[in-house]
Amino acid sequence: MITLAVWKFASCDGCQLSLLDCEDELLAVAGQVRIAHFLEASREVLPGPYDVSLVEGSITTAADAERIRAIRDASRVLVTLGACANAGGIQALRNSADVAEYASAVYARPDYLDTLATSTPIAAHVDVDYELHGCPIDKGQLLETITALLAGRKPNLPAHSVCFDCKRRNNVCVVVAHGEPCLGPVTRAGCGAICPAFGRGCFGCFGPAETPNGPAEADLLRAHGMSGDDIRRLYRTFTVSAFAEVAGDAS
Repeated sequence: MITLAVWKFASCDGCQLSLLDCEDELLAVAGQVRIAHFLEASREVLPGPYDVSLVEGSITTAADAERIRAIRDASRVLVTLGACANAGGIQALRNSADVAEYASAVYARPDYLDTLATSTPIAAHVDVDYELHGCPIDKGQLLETITALLAGRKPNLPAHSVCFDCKRRNNVCVVVAHGEPCLGPVTRAGCGAICPAFGRGCFGCFGPAETPNGPAEADLLRAHGMSGDDIRRLYRTFTVSAFAEVAGDAS
């Protein structure tokens, strides 16, 4: 039996809900997993150490940075969940802006806030053993990871691009057929190519594939009428920091 803990930082809770959505599938492993900390699902909190910690959310305060170090020290294996934990999330848009200006526009009393100027991934602060990508994560990948850790093996997680999954689903290419901007060629698979399956371009919520060809993607998008500014805005959504190198100089 392994002891499991689930932790939240700056996020929307969507990745934790993906764990709860597993429902019947989790029953198959329930006898081998003891949930020691999961405030989304239970008020019971048991002290560490923990065999596995699942971490959702990005680091946005000094207190967060201190807490994630304590969690890492108490965890044998640490797995990050989703775009926020792996790349700073949508909130990483603050990284290239004036945080004080943002705060004054949103909050009536911004002087009450205690926040960092940046939103950073968990790996910027501690060692991470495995990353599950997406916004939110795919529950099949989550179950694969938990099952693999129970069996003492490495999880089998995809590193190829969304385009491969489009081919498997017999999707019509939205770029070629409809001229839709799509980040599928440079985005990590895992969602099942759901957006292209409904005629929309990929938004890149699973972050970069293992070997993305950024210049070729930029050429493809420019060929369909996108300017350098448009391309940079397309990249600056779910995984701002992760796609920074892929975007490169899109001008």
